[in-house]
Amino acid sequence: MAQAQKTSANDKIRVGCIGMGNMGLGDVKTIATVPGVEFVAVADIYEGRLTNAKERFGKQIFTTRDYRELLARPDIDAVIIATPDHWHCTQAVDALKAGKHVYCQKPMVQDPADGHKIIAAEKASGKILQVGSQRVSNILYTRLREVIKDGKIGEIRMIEAFYDRNSALGAWQYVIPHDASPTTVDWDRFIGSAPKRPFEPIRLFRWRNYQDYGTGIAGDLFVHLFSGIHYVMDSNGPERVFASGGTYYWKDGRDVPDLMIGLYDYPQTDKHPAHQITLRVNFEAGTGGGQSFRFVGTEGYITLDVGNGFTINSIPREARPGYDLEPFPQHVRENFLAGYRQKYPDQKPSADSMRPSASQSFRTPPGYTEQYAHHANFIDAIRNKRAVIEDATFGLRAAAPALLSNTSYFEKKQVLWDPVAMKIKA
Repeated sequence: MAQAQKTSANDKIRVGCIGMGNMGLGDVKTIATVPGVEFVAVADIYEGRLTNAKERFGKQIFTTRDYRELLARPDIDAVIIATPDHWHCTQAVDALKAGKHVYCQKPMVQDPADGHKIIAAEKASGKILQVGSQRVSNILYTRLREVIKDGKIGEIRMIEAFYDRNSALGAWQYVIPHDASPTTVDWDRFIGSAPKRPFEPIRLFRWRNYQDYGTGIAGDLFVHLFSGIHYVMDSNGPERVFASGGTYYWKDGRDVPDLMIGLYDYPQTDKHPAHQITLRVNFEAGTGGGQSFRFVGTEGYITLDVGNGFTINSIPREARPGYDLEPFPQHVRENFLAGYRQKYPDQKPSADSMRPSASQSFRTPPGYTEQYAHHANFIDAIRNKRAVIEDATFGLRAAAPALLSNTSYFEKKQVLWDPVAMKIKA
């Protein structure tokens, strides 16, 4: 993992943020602690967030409702894009064309086809673009990647992951401020390319609940799971997508499910055999919440407890084939056993053979956060002209199967995807 280097006081990377809601504020609070970073500007369509930025970071912070004014400032080196998903492509392309480095929240796009626009803009600009799904910068995932590459559990055949939530905030029931009005909110700018609607603040402050602006469970949370898995497996993505689910608990007007389960077929590559992935997100309280991965191989499995560590459980295959002779007459049983014992002589039990499956654990250091590591990697890439792992191509390959999960769910069909060309198959 790349580490940000020390910088002098006059060698700052100046950062602005477009969209200062929950994620934008969290990103700014993190990146501002990276050495050599100065936070200088905010663009947001709600006046209250501009006020909050000045209260938190100082009156010197430049604020505007029009993100294009922020991009026009020559003193800004990089921008964080933390707006609703339907704005990501337009703002990322505009920022790259304006000569800014870009940290774009996940999913990188709302529509897979738009991913190619960002890839082209990234290449043309020569600037760094990093997608904000921090798993790829986590030292735990880097170690897990090495363990799987070394064949510690044989060939991977199946991966299971879930990311459940059991709180109102986890289900996107965010606060709607009392002062939200057509005066304090630039409603038309929020709507952008989405269908036109009269002012309705719930759609702004809880935008993740609506297909017009967000991408639901799949785009918000499946994409984290895909990002981590793709990094660990060095994978381009699946070739078949199927998802199911429903809205069972949060009947609050949202038009996206609160429970989704996805099934994904990954093709054979020169790195891994064909394998299957299952993902689940559930917003009902009964789950207890939490995140976990299970990588299942031919010689064992690895359980990853997100935020804590992972455990390798090695289970070598029995060298001798099993048998069941109960349905056969005595002469058949005796004939079979004579040949079997000659081919597979009995072995005396040893201390090693009597032990349960071998297990080995890896834990993250105290105080370690993947969020800080991801932002530090972004700044290091800018400063030292290094490539990032989660560039626009990686971002599209993680976002696409998540977004196609929505297509499968709403259209009740499987979707075929070309993970190399990054296009839907006819």
